[in-house]
Amino acid sequence: MATPAEYYRSLPPVSKFYGVACLMTTSAYYLQLYDPYNIALFYGLVLKRFQVWRLITNFFFLGPFSFPFAFRLLMIARYGVSLERGPFDKRTADYVWMFVFGALSLLVMAAVPYLWSPFMGGSLVFMLVYVWSRESPNARISIYGLVSLKGFYLPYAMLAVDLLLGNPLKPSILGMVVGHLYYFLTVLHPRAGEKFILKTPLWVHKLVAFWGKGTQMNTPVQRDPSAGVAFRGRSYRLNGTRPSTTGQAETDSHAQAQQPNQADGVAFRGRSHRLNGR
Repeated sequence: MATPAEYYRSLPPVSKFYGVACLMTTSAYYLQLYDPYNIALFYGLVLKRFQVWRLITNFFFLGPFSFPFAFRLLMIARYGVSLERGPFDKRTADYVWMFVFGALSLLVMAAVPYLWSPFMGGSLVFMLVYVWSRESPNARISIYGLVSLKGFYLPYAMLAVDLLLGNPLKPSILGMVVGHLYYFLTVLHPRAGEKFILKTPLWVHKLVAFWGKGTQMNTPVQRDPSAGVAFRGRSYRLNGTRPSTTGQAETDSHAQAQQPNQADGVAFRGRSHRLNGR
């Protein structure tokens, strides 16, 4: 078995950063190094006193040390890490953008008084769970070793657990809404042949490159960029060679169309054979 240090080093960068940040925030609160009021989300203080850090810090507080806190931290360690190693493998910038999009969406929702919460880290974690459940719908999940179900139903099972434990359901439901919005815009909408409208911004790619962690080898599901490029003046021969100019490509294609196939058959060479073989 791997030691705790080996396990920590093996974690992917984004999930590791967020999980450690949440753990350190709660540890500092346990040591009474700060007042949670100073990092909570209050739009009045953001707008009137320009305390803009509240727009970010509220996502790193998952509550004091307790069973719900440990449960949320385990969700990051399991489902967040599984996402980063699976569907988002070699797509670090896209994974960071999913976090940014989720946080921005939750901040917009929090502008509605009924949907407001001083700390929205729990909703962000639940967004990870929802996206994972859509990316791994057939994975088998065991809830406390008592119930086994498919990954698709995991968010609803988590809601039932929160209900039984007396935890508020609103943060989890908001996380499910944001997770579905992200999955719809990045997977379902492009698969339906529509335009991909949630492309990872360039500044996120630059941030990941400056950070020097992770890689970016591909992009989320979208239409094939090579589709529909016929009639653009370029062509490729079957043997893989590329014509140097558009005119040459058209000339070669026309010449190949006029010449008979030299490799297979003698069609149109002026000979014929009767059915009786003579």
